[in-house]
Amino acid sequence: MNISTSVWLTLAVAVVAAVAAAVVGELVALGVRRLGRNHEILATLAQRGRRPLAGFMATLAAQWALKIYSQTADWQQPTFFALTLLTVAFGAWLAVVAANVVQDVLLLRYRIDVKDNRRQRQRRTQVQLVKRVAVALIIVVAVASMLLTIPGARGAGASVLASAGLLSVVAGLAAQTSLANIFAGLQIAFTDGIRVDDVVVVEEEWGNIEDITLTYVVVKLWDQRRLILPSTYFTTTPFANWTRNSSDIIGSVDFDVDWTVPFDEVRSHAEAFVKDHPLWNGQTYALQVTDARNSFVSFRVLVSADSGGELFDLRCAVREELVALLRREHPGALPKVRMDTPRAVHIPQQDGHRATRTVTG
Repeated sequence: MNISTSVWLTLAVAVVAAVAAAVVGELVALGVRRLGRNHEILATLAQRGRRPLAGFMATLAAQWALKIYSQTADWQQPTFFALTLLTVAFGAWLAVVAANVVQDVLLLRYRIDVKDNRRQRQRRTQVQLVKRVAVALIIVVAVASMLLTIPGARGAGASVLASAGLLSVVAGLAAQTSLANIFAGLQIAFTDGIRVDDVVVVEEEWGNIEDITLTYVVVKLWDQRRLILPSTYFTTTPFANWTRNSSDIIGSVDFDVDWTVPFDEVRSHAEAFVKDHPLWNGQTYALQVTDARNSFVSFRVLVSADSGGELFDLRCAVREELVALLRREHPGALPKVRMDTPRAVHIPQQDGHRATRTVTG
């Protein structure tokens, strides 16, 4: 058998081994999916990790098959180099898939579409940030492993380590802001300052925390805009968190009316309306007279709901209902401005003459 024939035979064996390993990987994923019907994490991992597992096993099998060719050839080094890179890439892909699957399964356990979701929102925030850190570490390790397979990389690494002191100072100054945001993101995740879906007021804007990353936080505003702030903002700047201790939110509806308003009737009507409204969460309701000055009497209605959007709709509904009540049943209680009309007063004098002075009253 000549050299050319043995080379082609070796390559054919490597291809067959790679195909066989890929098929074995597909069968392993299929078996795990069937065995994990009652375990969601196994079923999801088998479904998403099917392709990277098949690729990882195929590249390993191809490398082992090519080692049977014991002679020296020009094609060996670049072929093994490419297969090594593919093996590392498929392994990193499989690890990233595993991290994403674990995150998805954990997020299903911590649902935020429940009445009191404060603890669930805290856990979701932590899980998402930990997953992002894990994926970043996997990618860094994979890229470093690929670079180490390049001939001469270790020698170059020694020269880099020799100047590590100067490089660390330069890198530290250049990445100071980025590192501060990364540490701030970790601090946010594990100190429970804010959580995903928290209702906050930042930069005089009302919104919900939509996403928390290692470097920035996305706030979804009430008008569907997104306010993107660096993580350090929430560790250095005061802000209002309306759902820090509980998920329900309290809001007020303010009115200015005339002094003749019948508060007993308005109070009973408002209470019945709020307690029958589907957006009220049953936590807070009150009607209070807050001020009485000049031509107006001010009162407010306090209500609570489970989210910022529901609270806004509930406040609008209460406002519309009470305005309609006053217009329909008590039009005299609508606000009006009172003004005193000037009148002339005659003041007798001792010499028999009378002086006239204009007064109000």
